[in-house]
Amino acid sequence: MSEREPGFTPNEMMTIAASRALKNEDVCFVGIGAPSAACNVARLTHAPDITLIYESGTIGTAPQVLPLSIGDGELCDTAVTTVSVPEMFRYWLQGGRISIGFLGAAQLDKFGNINTTVIGDYLHPKTRLPGGGGAPEIATSSKEIYITMAQSKRGMVETIDFYTSFGHGEGGDHRKRLGIETSGPTLLITDLAIWKPDLDTKEFTVVSLHPGVSRAEVQATCGWTVKFTDALEETPAPTALELKTLRDLQARTKAAHAGTGKEKAA
Repeated sequence: MSEREPGFTPNEMMTIAASRALKNEDVCFVGIGAPSAACNVARLTHAPDITLIYESGTIGTAPQVLPLSIGDGELCDTAVTTVSVPEMFRYWLQGGRISIGFLGAAQLDKFGNINTTVIGDYLHPKTRLPGGGGAPEIATSSKEIYITMAQSKRGMVETIDFYTSFGHGEGGDHRKRLGIETSGPTLLITDLAIWKPDLDTKEFTVVSLHPGVSRAEVQATCGWTVKFTDALEETPAPTALELKTLRDLQARTKAAHAGTGKEKAA
């Protein structure tokens, strides 16, 4: 394992790198967890006008603490408006109004297919996961999909145990052959690297290593043979502003979920 750069953790690097991918004009369908942290760091730094939408129907929400779930009252309290779930999916998502769907994954393969349903055989699973929720629809109806997850051989596998959210299927033009016209996964941000799909095969390829990370470390935590672009870059380290924004957000969240009320003063 390579020596880490001082001053920030791998998860902080992952969250900040993911936040940088978002633009001020994006309309983003946000998943809970790491995607939510990344999207809100973007909103609090370089993309103040980004429109964040959560599955419960909250549109233009601006939470001051990270939500525990899509039903967290913080989302509704800070939203421009809240619509019904059928309207959210039919008008906003299926209507082509979402530019970025930001998802996490329990299992992921090299073509961006996501499993959040079961580990092992479906009828006799080793672990039963939370399920897809709206993620299958997000994966096919959003114009692009960004994925964020920490790397491990258990999570990044050659073949996922269950197709919850369709990425690029078997690779190549599989999406188009199925009549799916959206771009699918276009970016994967892990705690070690930034990945993009090959233009032809659609296999995720490492385009940037985070500071202090080696190729060997990326391969050691991935279940398939990793491909690296010829023009491999190094991800810029977090700035002081990015780190402060993320850490303040996490501190407010911790205080709020502990019930101290300190988040109001932050």
